[in-house]
Amino acid sequence: MSGAPHIPVLLDEVVEALNPQPGDVLIDATFGAGGYTRALLERGATVHAFDRDPDAIASGRTWRETEQTPPRLILHPHRFSEMLEVMRAAGVERVDGVVMDIGVSSMQLDQAHRGFAFSADGPLDMRMSQDGESAADFLNTAAESTIADVVYQYGEERQSRRVARAIVAARPLETTGDLARVVRKALGHKPHDKKDPATRTFQAIRIHVNGELDELSQGLSAAEHLLREGGRLAVVSFHSLEDRIVKRFLREASSTPSGSRHVPMAAQVDPVFSPVSKAIKPTEAEIDRNPRARSSVLRHAVRTAAPAREAA
Repeated sequence: MSGAPHIPVLLDEVVEALNPQPGDVLIDATFGAGGYTRALLERGATVHAFDRDPDAIASGRTWRETEQTPPRLILHPHRFSEMLEVMRAAGVERVDGVVMDIGVSSMQLDQAHRGFAFSADGPLDMRMSQDGESAADFLNTAAESTIADVVYQYGEERQSRRVARAIVAARPLETTGDLARVVRKALGHKPHDKKDPATRTFQAIRIHVNGELDELSQGLSAAEHLLREGGRLAVVSFHSLEDRIVKRFLREASSTPSGSRHVPMAAQVDPVFSPVSKAIKPTEAEIDRNPRARSSVLRHAVRTAAPAREAA
């Protein structure tokens, strides 16, 4: 799997949603292997690319667009939740578009030593930024109840307590194979099962270690503040937890509170995004080409002239 090419998910749909024009200033909030960035650069845009993974940033530094004068690719080794402060420090107050491709990248999944997947045995790591608490650190030290809560909330695993009990009993866990075997034994695993029972637990631990859902909420708020009137936001998510956050954010950002005698007229606010798309999913042809696209959902919206809301 390490040699598998990176295929950006819903690429044509994302580019259509952003509608990049020559000279536009865009943010790729999740640079990864640069699939979206490459398409945006080819249409004449300047791209500010964010990624907390030092491997992704190192790869991007080899792109010729970083050496142009002025550069058309500007790399930021930061979390995308920090993009409002980083862009302002770079002298950019408004941008024409923001794209986010949420979750773990193909590059990270395909490198066994990063510890994101159980397709190949590797150290139990899962850190996107390659620093801080690893998955092994968390699983080998956290209370059983804490592990159960994480597996339930972020993996939507109904048997989370059984999983947590098995993990604690098997400590110390050192590799992705160790964790997969423990979860499979706890939940029961038949070779013909369509989905490996360890999948939900791996998702949950990865989300927890990287603070992914908080990161997404903060990143959406930052995009709201950075986009100019008419600027476009495109977000690709890969599981229901992410999509619920995006859907709720856009619903609240695009709604106008109905008049009420309990709400003073001065408190009424205009929507900050309009229009908002429905959920866009990959075609069967794309899924055939790239099985990882199967669970992906794109939602996009256009920024209005209304002032940005206060960050939550």
